[in-house]
Amino acid sequence: MQQTVDKRADFGAWVSIIAYILLSIIKLGVGYIANSDALKADGLNNVTDILASVAVLIGLNISRKPRDLDHPYGHSRAEHISSLIASFIMMSVGLQVIWNAALKIFENKPEAPDLISAWAGAGCAIVMFGVYAFNSRLAKKVNSSALNAAAKDNLSDAFVSIGTVVGIIGAQFSLAWLDPLAAVIVGIIICKTAWEIFLDATNTLIDGYDPDKVSVYKESIEKVKGVVSIKELRARSHGTYTLVEVTILVNPELGIVESHEIADNIEISLKDKFGIFCHVHVEPHN
Repeated sequence: MQQTVDKRADFGAWVSIIAYILLSIIKLGVGYIANSDALKADGLNNVTDILASVAVLIGLNISRKPRDLDHPYGHSRAEHISSLIASFIMMSVGLQVIWNAALKIFENKPEAPDLISAWAGAGCAIVMFGVYAFNSRLAKKVNSSALNAAAKDNLSDAFVSIGTVVGIIGAQFSLAWLDPLAAVIVGIIICKTAWEIFLDATNTLIDGYDPDKVSVYKESIEKVKGVVSIKELRARSHGTYTLVEVTILVNPELGIVESHEIADNIEISLKDKFGIFCHVHVEPHN
């Protein structure tokens, strides 16, 4: 069985894209006018976020393609691949931001930026907290890993803008080096977020799964009438849905119809409780 990706996730991706386009224009424009390395770095961060959000949007659309002969489980994992691509983009820009800002510090050529850049950064931080709150709630509703990754990026961007403001204000008190230092910190945060998204996406793509959730599924199956014990249980993610494969042991004196009913009850129970799909294999208890 295949579950299609909820189209509401697209709206969240578009909200991020529009917000990042507007904020990157403001930050880069004000950053160059006010001579703030930190705000320019923050604006560059948002440019990478535009590319990452577009990658997420493409992944969501590919995920909706119906299953075919080459993809019997559908295309849902395209979401995780889009998250992976987004992490590569973010990491490359983060390293570039760190390099450029570090050079300015070591060359001892920092200049205190105009205070208007701090106001611009503060306003952008407020906007990003709003975008994060919206996408985080939406990601939970539609169970989208790609949109959840985008929401995490939204939150990190909000904190990045706050750090930018702190650096700019500090630079006003004869500490001009604080502005490029804030840019370095921005770059580090970009790289950290990229690394976390990379780990989450790769873990899912190699069929990693939360063992605590597996334990919960196991307890639920064991409570189904007719199940003597569980021989094996495996779970993996496919985009927005989870696929569970379980081998149960039942009374060997049961007939095919009765054993089939037990398997049906397990599938119905897991879908009703957790919204997951389950394939049950029945074997006689020794």
